[in-house]
Amino acid sequence: MLEAIFGKKKTPKELMREYKRNIERTIRQMERERIKLQNQEKKLINDMRRLARQNQMDSVKIMAKDLVRTRKHITKMHKMKAQLQAISLQLTTLNSTNEMTNAMKGVSKTMTLMNKQLNLPEMQKIMQEFMKQNEMMDMKEEMVDDMMDDVMEGDEDEENDLVNQVLDEIGLDMDGKLGKTPNTKIKNLEHEEEEEKDDLEARLENLRKN
Repeated sequence: MLEAIFGKKKTPKELMREYKRNIERTIRQMERERIKLQNQEKKLINDMRRLARQNQMDSVKIMAKDLVRTRKHITKMHKMKAQLQAISLQLTTLNSTNEMTNAMKGVSKTMTLMNKQLNLPEMQKIMQEFMKQNEMMDMKEEMVDDMMDDVMEGDEDEENDLVNQVLDEIGLDMDGKLGKTPNTKIKNLEHEEEEEKDDLEARLENLRKN
């Protein structure tokens, strides 16, 4: 309701910009007035010299008082301009400080929100559960490795047994030497070879006789 009557309320940033524009406008107006006074000062000096040459000293004294007042006014305008420039600089500094404060306010809100969302007990619980599961995985991995070692060891023993069995069949030990008592299969092979040899010799003998 009030905004509809008096207009929209201006933000601090808008007010700051408006104040600076007014100050700058005032400084420009004062600068124009100072230039006019300086031109008037030069004219008074020239008139005083001209009247002095004409020996009109009373008029020269009156104009000298005007010159003094003009110079004082010019000096005041220099001081006023410097003060306005200082105020403009202060407004700029205040605006920068306000911007920095707003930025810090936003960061503070963000940090507050993050701190609220950061649940340390929950995070600690998650880390403990992770460590627990990691330890369980390590234990299971070790158990699997042990079982694999047992299986491989069993296969090696079985393989050695088969090798020994084959070596026993051909009458050798693990060092590659002949055993003391070849098995029955080896003896049968030797017996068959002897019979074949005797049969061959008998046939040759029969051929010689005929």
